[in-house]
Order: sequence, then C-alpha cells, then structure tokens
Amino acid sequence: MSTTSATSATSAQPDLLYSEEEEALRAAVRDLLRDHCDAPGVIARTESDAPHDREAWKALADGMGLAGLLIPEAHGGQGATHREVAVVLEELGRAVAPVPYLTSAVVATEALLSCEAADLLADLATGRRIGALTVALHIAPGAAYKVVRHEDGALHGELTGIADAAVADVLLVPADDGGLYAVDASAATVTPQVSLDLTRPLATVTLDGAPGRLLGDAEPAVRRALLAGAGLLASEQLGLAEWALTETVRYLKERKQFNRPVGGFQALKHRLAQLWLEVVNLRAAARNAADALARDEDTAVAVAVAQAYAAPVAVHAAEEALQLHGGIGMTWEHPIHLCLKRAKADSIAYGTAGAHRGALAELVDLQAP
Repeated sequence: MSTTSATSATSAQPDLLYSEEEEALRAAVRDLLRDHCDAPGVIARTESDAPHDREAWKALADGMGLAGLLIPEAHGGQGATHREVAVVLEELGRAVAPVPYLTSAVVATEALLSCEAADLLADLATGRRIGALTVALHIAPGAAYKVVRHEDGALHGELTGIADAAVADVLLVPADDGGLYAVDASAATVTPQVSLDLTRPLATVTLDGAPGRLLGDAEPAVRRALLAGAGLLASEQLGLAEWALTETVRYLKERKQFNRPVGGFQALKHRLAQLWLEVVNLRAAARNAADALARDEDTAVAVAVAQAYAAPVAVHAAEEALQLHGGIGMTWEHPIHLCLKRAKADSIAYGTAGAHRGALAELVDLQAP
C-alpha cells in the first residue's frame, strides 16, 4: 500500500477531494467485496450462527493489508492515514460487509496506538488477530463507560453491547483502577445478544477472574478510540447512503407504470433530488472528519459535525430506498433491509446525533437558550 496519498496529514489546509491513490484503493476494495460480499451471501450469513465473513476479512486484512492502515510501518502496518481508512469504510458500508473492520482496524487499533502496545499492533496489522474494545457500541467519545473490577491481578465483571466481541481474539478491557488491560478472548465468556444489525452483532463479555496485561491508561486510550470510531463511522454511513440512493435511482429508471418509468414522476424526482443534496452534504462532513483525524487538527469539532449530520441522512436514505422500491423492497431477499438495519444501528453507535449536537454546542460555546 502506497502512503503517498497521505499528503493531507502534513498540508496546511484541508483537502476534501479524493486523491488518485484513494480512488484506486476504492476500486480495489469494491472489486474484492463484489467477489466476497454479494448480497445473497451476506443475507445467508445473517441466518446462520456465523454472521462474520472470515474469508472476506482474510482477503481485506491479509491479502490487501488493510487492517494495518493506521499502524506505523515500524509495527508492521501500512503507515497510511484516516483518509485511506475512510475510503475503505465507504465501500464496506456500501456492501454492509460483515467484517470487524471498524471495531478492530480502527477502534481497537487506536486504543493500542495510545498505549504504544507494539506487539499487539503488529498482530492486528496482519489481521490474523482481531481486537475489540469492550466499551458498549452506543457510548459517545468523552461519555462515561462501564468498567470491570481489577483485583489480585485478575479482572471481574460483565460488559454488554460489545460489537464484534464474538469474533475477537484479544479484548481491550478498561478496569476500575484506571488501566486498560489486554485479555485473551478465550479467558472470557462471550454471549451473543439480540442485535438489530445482524451484520455487526453485539455480545455480552463476562470476566470471572480473567488474567489481564496492563497496557496503559484507559481514559485517553478509550477517548482516542471512540473519537476515531465516531469520525470514521460517518464514512461507513456515507457508503450506505450512496448505495441506497444509487440503487433507488436505478430501480426507478427501470420500473414502469402507465407505460413510463416511475422515476419520471415529478414527486419522486423531488424526493430523489432532496436525498441527493443530503448525501452530497454528508460526503463533505465525512471527508472533513477523516481529514481532520489525519491531520490531528480540530478533530473534536469535525467529528461532532459529521456525526450530528450522518445518522439522519443514512437512515433517511435507507427509508426512502425501502419505500420507493415498493413491494420488492419489503422482501427478505432484497438487501435493502440490511442497509436499513445497519443505518439504524449506526445512528446510535458512538453516540446519537443529539449527543453529538450537544457536544458541538459546548465545543463552539453555543449553548441552548
């Protein structure tokens, strides 16, 4: 993976346009997902007891080296930036890919980068081990989160709502002594929870005297991880919204009523035009968040703006796609329900839009009357 596309990390002004390298990366990821994450296959996995696509993950992580994009080359990674990761997440969002990329290659990786855990970073960079931060998926950056008890060198407690814990090899667990501990997943009991989004399943993690290795301070590591997770989640939501809009436009051009394409009716044109404007604005917000994370400038504001806007747009796009596809959109065989469920689940992941609006108001000192 070339790192020449990471020019924005050192540029003085943000550049929200996609570079040639980023577009090439997009094309490669889209081709891979076309082969590994077709809609019928993803739907079939949601009906099984193994929703994660390990073959797709292996192709992304080992074949293309994408699990290590944020990890420095000295630790076996690619030394790229959040901009490249954002492009990958756009494509994963389009496919509603059941892989732990956001949770392992972004959130867990950022926590380990904060703690400078070189050996674990090298493991995650290859994709042969998957990490999961045991903070509930709905927790926003800076918000309080549940911790476990650390006693006599062992960890005790139960944590719920942990995304992709079922497929993780190493769990990053915050404890009541302020430390972040690495726990081998085999030492924990992971119990699946009922999840709306079957492609990103949640689980309860129970620790009953599990040994843990102290990595560093939990608070800065968790804050950094959740901030990156929230900021780059907007790119996944952008991919979802773009797919929903593109597929709906294509369908309305093909579907005919009264011997003319349904998309020719003015009322539907207005709805699609409004949705297009929302998606374009979401692209700007998501790209700004990714660029801010890459440059490490004004990240809190950029992430809050992106997440305040992303969730409503992604959900609206999925809802419009469902309605405008008519009867076929209501069927289990059509992938729109995957898109809608992921959009709904993402709308509360790493903080709701309302929580991010409140955070933004504090950041810019614009309090409600």
